[in-house]
Amino acid sequence: MQNHFDLFQLPARFTLDAGALDAAYRDVQGQVHPDRFINATAAEKRVAMQWATRANEAYQTLKNAQKRARYLCELHGVDLQTESNTAMPVDFLMQQMAWREALGEARAAKDVDALEALDEEVKGERSARLEAVGAELDAGKYAEAAQGVRALMFLDKFGEEVRYAFEAAEA
Repeated sequence: MQNHFDLFQLPARFTLDAGALDAAYRDVQGQVHPDRFINATAAEKRVAMQWATRANEAYQTLKNAQKRARYLCELHGVDLQTESNTAMPVDFLMQQMAWREALGEARAAKDVDALEALDEEVKGERSARLEAVGAELDAGKYAEAAQGVRALMFLDKFGEEVRYAFEAAEA
């Protein structure tokens, strides 16, 4: 079975030409669009629908940087062990604790300014981590990138918690 990159005839790299991805997606979707299979057999329609669904899933995976990073690790045999491997460097764990404390204080005080500052800090860390993970993946260091991908997953989840705190503070 071809991988997502092969499906769109793109190099299996983290750094991706978004325009080329969009164009390749439109091309694949054009080939399997249900309108092209009006007079087809039920089996042909089903296969076309499966390809359209697969193209959608592949596109959504490659379009999202974190999902693309995770997919590249898995494609190269690196199990991220997201459920069982929660080990992180001490400095990252300490940062998480500080952010959680800051979030708790800002939430309790309904301090929108503190939430904005925390949100910007987390976004900055996410951007830096994403850049580092991308460089590791493009260098073929998939096992090394896995820890960074797990950190990104935490940062995304924590970013959602900050956004929920915004909504509660502004309500």
